[in-house]
Amino acid sequence: MQKAVVIDYTPESAARYGPGWAVVAVDVIRATTTAMTAAARGWRCFPVPDMDAAADLAQRLADPILAGESGGEIPPGFELDNSPAQVAGRADTHRSLVLVSSSGTKLIHRAASSDAVYLSCFRSYSRLADYLVLHHPRVAVIGAGSKGQFREEDQACCAWVVEGLLKHGYLPLNARTGTIVARWRGQPPQACLTSRSVAFLKRTGRIHDLEFIFSHIDDLPGIFAVRKGEVLQLCGEPLSSRRALPSCAVS
Repeated sequence: MQKAVVIDYTPESAARYGPGWAVVAVDVIRATTTAMTAAARGWRCFPVPDMDAAADLAQRLADPILAGESGGEIPPGFELDNSPAQVAGRADTHRSLVLVSSSGTKLIHRAASSDAVYLSCFRSYSRLADYLVLHHPRVAVIGAGSKGQFREEDQACCAWVVEGLLKHGYLPLNARTGTIVARWRGQPPQACLTSRSVAFLKRTGRIHDLEFIFSHIDDLPGIFAVRKGEVLQLCGEPLSSRRALPSCAVS
């Protein structure tokens, strides 16, 4: 079988990639960054598609943390924002984390009909291609999108994952995939600072998340998958045993 890869976006697009496909979900600002940071720190993290699913799952877990946002606002009764910086600063990793967001967790949920679901963000993208090559001949790398827009940070992360697959002989399924890869090839993360998602973080006082996202670049060695609704780190050293890679500053 000829290996193929495609870049797409929005949660709804995940329905195009069912059996025979692996899906990589990307929501750099902020859901996949939050979920991967939680899993890397040892949390049990459960991304859910909406508030009702969050409430239902929370009732079945012992002392869970509800984290996330709906329409950009922290819902009543939630303990944490959809915030990688907040998750990284917590020590109560024995509690389960139920995560909901406007786009990213919806994408993760809707990709469940595919053969496998993986997560990517600026914290981990370069090693993922090598893993996918060994396990999946057809890969869809999907940006969550926000308000129907394919935001720059998600485009860049999708492009960097796909670039690795193209080097292993995968063919782009359409012209848009090749165009996005070409646009972001060799670009630094700071090239995404013009994104409306960045402007939202600044406007709403979430600068700690902005700084966290742009200062943790490809520093997680693990592969992050979603299995039976839970984010799992399939491989990689514990955070406490590694030296951090150089980071990018936010201006």
